[in-house]
Amino acid sequence: MLTPSPLDAALYLVPTPIGNREDITLRALRVLASADILAAEDTRTLRKLLAMYSITPRQVVAYHEQNERVQSQRLADAIEQGKSVALCSEAGMPIVSDPGFRLVREVIERQLAVVPLPGANAALTALVASGLPVHAFAFVGFPPHRKGRRAFFDWLAAKEETVILYESPHRLEQTIADLLAACGSDRPCVLARELTKMYESFYRGTLGSIASELGTTIPLRGEFVVLLHGRLTTTHGECSSRSKE
Repeated sequence: MLTPSPLDAALYLVPTPIGNREDITLRALRVLASADILAAEDTRTLRKLLAMYSITPRQVVAYHEQNERVQSQRLADAIEQGKSVALCSEAGMPIVSDPGFRLVREVIERQLAVVPLPGANAALTALVASGLPVHAFAFVGFPPHRKGRRAFFDWLAAKEETVILYESPHRLEQTIADLLAACGSDRPCVLARELTKMYESFYRGTLGSIASELGTTIPLRGEFVVLLHGRLTTTHGECSSRSKE
């Protein structure tokens, strides 16, 4: 059982596991056990994690898109009053495709401390095992659902670095179809599914081959990271991505 230790008044950004609950650092557990206030996107998920490590929190509050504006003010007030606040996403690194940006800005504007902890992140976990170039990459989060969607994929198609995006299983087919239309069937692509979980899988190929396997070889269930090779440039009849692989 972890023994709480005093923390300085600050906002602590605490990554939580993206699937396997063992993927949390000792430092993160110490902060969760010691912070005056834990702010969580999903309090139920956080409480399950705390129970696994026999941590009894001092105070847990919800922090999500619906209450982000009000809670950012309240939590920054608490830090000004000398309290330590730990922000946790439902899974992974806080703020990355999750609420929290408004809170970080509020804390910085008040000249208070922000302490980031390293830890689990689906985008980087997928990237390092993808086999795609890693010397330069762009993480773009979730694609827009409607407004600006076509322009978004045209913008991705022109990028020379590896592109990483998140997508839900019920939108994956449409997103791959839109990427196919923007980039062509030969663009290398990787799907990472259910990272760190029992059915973790990587599907490597081209946009054309990936599209043909969706719903058959590739089940449309679970959480997906989509990785796209950067724009291929032709030099002397050969395709190159400016990679030094």
